[in-house]
Amino acid sequence: MASVTDTGSEVRAPDHAPSPSAKPGAAPRAAARRRVRGVPSPLTLRILAVNVLALLLLVGALLYLGRYQDRLVQAELDALETEARIFASALGEGAVQRAADEPELGQESYELSPELGRQMIRRLALATETHTRLYGPDGRLLSDSRVLTGSPGKIEIQELPLPPSGDPASRAVNEFYARFIDVVPSRENLPLYREPPGHAAESAAPPPNVERALAGENSATVWRLASPVARSNLLLTVAVPVQRYKEVLGAVLLSRSGTVIDEAIRSVRTDILRVFAVALLVTVLLSLYLAGTIARPIRKLAQAADRLRTGHGRHTEIPDFTRRGDEIGELSGVLRDMTAALWARMDAIERFAADVAHEIKNPLTSLRSAVETVSRIQDPARRDKLMAIIADDVQRLDRLISDISNASRLDAELSRAALEPVDIGAMLRTLADIHRTTAEDEDEDEDEDGTEAPPRVVIEPPRGGSLTVRGLEGRLTQVFQNLIANALSFSPPGGQVRLAARRTPDGAVEVTVSDDGPGIPEGKEEAIFERFYTERPAGEKFGTHSGLGLSISKQIVEAHGGTLRAANRLGRAGETTGAVFTVRLPRP
Repeated sequence: MASVTDTGSEVRAPDHAPSPSAKPGAAPRAAARRRVRGVPSPLTLRILAVNVLALLLLVGALLYLGRYQDRLVQAELDALETEARIFASALGEGAVQRAADEPELGQESYELSPELGRQMIRRLALATETHTRLYGPDGRLLSDSRVLTGSPGKIEIQELPLPPSGDPASRAVNEFYARFIDVVPSRENLPLYREPPGHAAESAAPPPNVERALAGENSATVWRLASPVARSNLLLTVAVPVQRYKEVLGAVLLSRSGTVIDEAIRSVRTDILRVFAVALLVTVLLSLYLAGTIARPIRKLAQAADRLRTGHGRHTEIPDFTRRGDEIGELSGVLRDMTAALWARMDAIERFAADVAHEIKNPLTSLRSAVETVSRIQDPARRDKLMAIIADDVQRLDRLISDISNASRLDAELSRAALEPVDIGAMLRTLADIHRTTAEDEDEDEDEDGTEAPPRVVIEPPRGGSLTVRGLEGRLTQVFQNLIANALSFSPPGGQVRLAARRTPDGAVEVTVSDDGPGIPEGKEEAIFERFYTERPAGEKFGTHSGLGLSISKQIVEAHGGTLRAANRLGRAGETTGAVFTVRLPRP
């Protein structure tokens, strides 16, 4: 069957030996990368930044309130215009007098009475607290609700900015709000309003909306104050013509500060900021929780991997988070499997090194003994015999080194090569044709010599449809060549090696190679796949096989995700009639 020899004692590297691939500066750099306790990890900061930034963008959009401010301004202008129309109607009825100039025949002319208008303006403005001014048809200011007249002279009323209130912290918050929040939406595009100082207002040109009112049109304007009054830099003005029988006698101008609008916006923003504070607190807590569930296990995995790299022995284990059922749990499972595979690979390398040393030592010992003896032998026949032994040992050593080199390159080749579709049925037919042709040539030679016919390779028709799998054609061919050669070496003269292939119900391809040999020794069904295992037929020349054929075959099949099993064929009476090897390759 497969070649096997006693592996002898194994040479194992000590567990505490340092890794040859470790760089001298790797440990200091790894120590420098260890995170200081209590300092948030970069992943935690990124999660916090992303979540808080999204919340800030949402709150910033809510705090803008541009459309809300426009609606408030329009509602305030509508109310102010209604109030101005009422004032204009009252003035048109109660503050007019006949004109001093003689009217034409059949016509009556009226004009505003400054005194009556001043009195009515004072009474009307007291009820509404609106700055009200009355202009004559020539644009001259006739009355102002904030200018009181009497015997000593005139008293002008001015609205002063509110004094600072509250503690310093409240004032600081209000100032911050006014500077950084109250400017959104921007009011820089509004026209700037400047109030003429003192008595200059009487001789100053009327505002533009008063001119339009004197032309018979209602005019409303939103202004920006250079010096905010009562914490508002908005001023709303509405000018309405004062008419009597459709004749424009003057204009009334009502102006009101935007304090109500700003307070309404500030109230909404305060509510939004309160909700934002609660949402921010919840977002930070949930972000920290989320970061903890992600960053903490990843940090533990990284620390365990670092300890595994820099530590000695196998006492370090990768934490098991597979119960989480998420990507981190999957990562933990993959790292644990990878670590186990690495340790298994290291054990295999150590065993392989020990086996190689033992197998090479045997022919070298025989070779050295023959070389030392041949110089002392004078008999030519004995010398020729020793030289033949030396040649056999050199050939055996060359074959052994070639097989070892092939086995050592196998892992790297299987991991790098790209898989391609391989037709197993066509491959088996080709191998059978090659052995059939070889057997026919040997039959001709044996007929001349009178020796028995060698065993033949017989292939059964494939079953189950296409037998195509994904793999490396060259390596799979090597597997079946090894199995056929192994079966031929154990088959008696005139026997048969049968090849059968089928597609199983689950889509896999199953190939069997059976012979008529003595079978596998009991309990050795797994041992025959070990490296350098030798169990050869009686009479075969020693050293013909290295004992790596079946081991390499199983390694190739498992690298393709398949299995290779060995068993005995039993007859009707339970006797062993040969051996059968079963190769199972997964569906493509």
